[in-house]
Amino acid sequence: MRLFTTWFGVFILDDEGQVFNKTLFPSNAGEIAVRLRAIDEGQILPEEEEIAGEGDLLVREKRLELLGDFVPFEEPVLEPEDFGFSQTLLSEAMVSLGRQKMKASSTPDEQILQAIRAIDDLTKTINLMSERLHEWHALNFPELEKLVPDAKYPEIIAEHGDRETIIKAGEVELEDSIGTDISPEDTEAIKNLASTLNATAKAKEEMETYVQARMQQVAKNTAHVAGPLIGARLISLAGGLDRLARLPSSTIQLLGAEKAMFKHIKDKAKPPKHGVLFQHPHVHRAPYWQRGKIARTMASKISIAAKVDRHGNRFIGDELQKELDARIKDIQRKYPNPPEKGRRKR
Repeated sequence: MRLFTTWFGVFILDDEGQVFNKTLFPSNAGEIAVRLRAIDEGQILPEEEEIAGEGDLLVREKRLELLGDFVPFEEPVLEPEDFGFSQTLLSEAMVSLGRQKMKASSTPDEQILQAIRAIDDLTKTINLMSERLHEWHALNFPELEKLVPDAKYPEIIAEHGDRETIIKAGEVELEDSIGTDISPEDTEAIKNLASTLNATAKAKEEMETYVQARMQQVAKNTAHVAGPLIGARLISLAGGLDRLARLPSSTIQLLGAEKAMFKHIKDKAKPPKHGVLFQHPHVHRAPYWQRGKIARTMASKISIAAKVDRHGNRFIGDELQKELDARIKDIQRKYPNPPEKGRRKR
């Protein structure tokens, strides 16, 4: 007797290839998709376990070795139409299977990856809109950008609009301006642009808050060592937490420096010493001759943190941070001055 599973049921065949017994799957695309997915994952179906009680069996799939002797016999020809199933139902089942796999692949770190990319898109949009706002409003009030902080610039314009209204509101003091007068219609258009810029900046802040909270749930050790936003960016650059956990620390150190590495390989330029880790205060606030060593140390701790986040469910962030701080102090003590060959000209 041979056990054989198709997309529409489980069959027991005799030595002549005739159907001895069978268990058909429900004639429902979703139910069939569930079984096909279980087969893809190497599981034994309940229908297979139930029908295998017929006696000594031969099976042609490794996943069914618990139910019989594995012998890769020739696949029998069973027409689904002979058992009340159609090719249309198979197509619907495959579509349902695809949807199930897509839902299963939407992991929490995938949400973080998409959020980081959204932050990058918002940042580009903010920079473009800010540049346009400065150029446009400078026609009326070119001195304003030097009189107020950058963050307050669009807020003032969105609220008051033109030069005269801004000065009357007491936002700045200026006796004379080289700017030209603009019409009420121009003022309203500029105010709308400033309001949109403010709303986009707020959306970015909210997205960053979301990422910080999500990182504490998904990768709390990585977030503790690298910082939530830098840790999320590393996950994004690596292509997911699983991928980050499998990368060597030397690769983590250079994530985000791909262009510089390519230039090093192609044009023999100096190799990069860090990628996005340069954004971390420990690295960018350090003297230039210490940054590579600190980035390398950080990458090694992040590598450990990512592995624990991916495969464990415990918090070791404090321990890793203490080790990192101790190593940074050691680097600062051992290398207080730049190397002679690397000393920069003033």
